[in-house]
Amino acid sequence: MRFFIATGLMALSLAGTAPAFADDDAANCGDAPRSQWMSEDAAKAKLKDLGYDVRRIKPEKSCYEAYAFDKGGAKVEVFLHPVSGEVVGTSKED
Repeated sequence: MRFFIATGLMALSLAGTAPAFADDDAANCGDAPRSQWMSEDAAKAKLKDLGYDVRRIKPEKSCYEAYAFDKGGAKVEVFLHPVSGEVVGTSKED
């Protein structure tokens, strides 16, 4: 019984931390005005050059958020700095 309670509490604590990662990634993008951002097409091209197969890209807070497949074929979410084009975070999708 204790095992199930401990496992359940661990699962809940891990589930609560997942959204924080996305917020941390977005914080790494700074606060450049939208007029300085590269275009969505340029951001897609940058990710393609890095080996990602981008399916969708959108502005999200202060970053570009892309839904893509990495070189290994895994579904990923990629956060891209909108001015420099630097990848500031990634997470695997289920």
